[in-house]
Amino acid sequence: MNLCELLQATDGVLLQGDARVEVQTLCYDSRAVEPGALFVCLPGLHTDGHGYAARAVAAGAVGIICERPVEGLPEDLPVVQVTHSRRALAQLAIRLYGEPAKEMTMIGITGTKGKTTTAHLIDAVLTAAGRRVGLIGTNGVSWPGYTHPLDHTTPESSDLQHLLRQMVDAGCDACVMEVSSLGLKMDRVTGITYDIGVFTNLSPDHIGPGEHASFAEYRAWKSVLFRRCRVGIVNADDPQTEAILTQHTCRVVTYGIDHPADWRAGADCTLVRQPGLLGVDFTAAGPEGTPRSYQVAMPGRFSVCNALAAMATAGVLHLPEAAVQEGLRKAVVRGRVEPVPLDAPFTVVLDYAHNEAAAENLLSALRAYRPTRLVVVFGCGGSRSRVRRFGMGEACARLADLCIVTEDNSRNEPLADILADIRTGMRRGNPDTPFVEIPDRRQALYYALDHARPGDIVAVIGKGHETTIQRGSQTLPFCEREILEQYMNAKKA
Repeated sequence: MNLCELLQATDGVLLQGDARVEVQTLCYDSRAVEPGALFVCLPGLHTDGHGYAARAVAAGAVGIICERPVEGLPEDLPVVQVTHSRRALAQLAIRLYGEPAKEMTMIGITGTKGKTTTAHLIDAVLTAAGRRVGLIGTNGVSWPGYTHPLDHTTPESSDLQHLLRQMVDAGCDACVMEVSSLGLKMDRVTGITYDIGVFTNLSPDHIGPGEHASFAEYRAWKSVLFRRCRVGIVNADDPQTEAILTQHTCRVVTYGIDHPADWRAGADCTLVRQPGLLGVDFTAAGPEGTPRSYQVAMPGRFSVCNALAAMATAGVLHLPEAAVQEGLRKAVVRGRVEPVPLDAPFTVVLDYAHNEAAAENLLSALRAYRPTRLVVVFGCGGSRSRVRRFGMGEACARLADLCIVTEDNSRNEPLADILADIRTGMRRGNPDTPFVEIPDRRQALYYALDHARPGDIVAVIGKGHETTIQRGSQTLPFCEREILEQYMNAKKA
């Protein structure tokens, strides 16, 4: 597309050069620039794209989008100054890729916990109803016949718009995506109007350098989704819902268990524990008031809440009841209370819980299944808020019978410092809870299998769906499901 046409979507001012050049792609990383790319200079926490403009030109960029003039560029190169580079990137991408979001039913999910699970439940229900669905979130991007990992829960705007165009071209008529607070704050989803926005719950998270300055700011950015959707589906039981709906412009549909709601489940539910399954049977009614029975193959009250969000979404879209029941019953989410299929007299589950609230919810739900012991294997990521480590240690020590403390993605922070913070949190939670500290996560997993007793539930938390581990500057293969299966098979052999 001609740069002149693209610029009509922005407030850009041409500083130099001729804008009558053809743009093939958009790029914000100078290392990925190819001939025909338009390079957008994005300011960041550690680096600033303005300092890499010359490198992008040398790699073949046909133009530069910037927030301030950049020196040393060829005089005939088109250079456009905009007010906000990130916003401009989103606007340019929407125009370049032909507004793909308008060609699908767009469903965005935000909240602290449950986004990934709720997205997969909605995907399963839509699929059961015969829709062709694209999915974007923490577990990566997928549509029928295609899967790929992502660096961010909500991709950068140009990557996101390209993915949406690929979905449309692959025949998708619906997209279900997680919308993170940072995705909203950093203009990654600017320009998208969602048919449905879903709110799961809210608790302090992502507060610190490069993320959010406070819980109030975190909550404020979450609330933006409900000024960018037509229907908002919100959790009536969450105490932050009223604040989330501040200045909302959408029609509101509610779901819950404890409070009156359009979609409401009964307080009583039946826990289901079978080999390879921890689930819940429950009864719920929609706006018409007719109670129906449902099953979700995930444990705990929070799974019922996530299922209610999916049911409310199906109700807004007028999907068949049979599709709702089938989708909820069959949905499996990688790394979200995911049972590992081991031929063993105990249960092992993988979960992505990596903060205090998520760990507390998960372990409370697992304890309701009355295991012989509840064992938790966990660590905490480096280069993240220390508050998360204290909270994880506190929750795990308070709720588990045995803690196996190990590494997570330590990144460039000394593992010993991370483990020391976790121990501090554990002393706050319950100093009497027995624990074993095994820095090597693989050895920690082996220890958990070697010492598990009949009837135990072993929760391996923090990495969930991830298939790598970050140690220093290295990213190494590390798929916990495979490690556990291979070790158990070797023990039996």
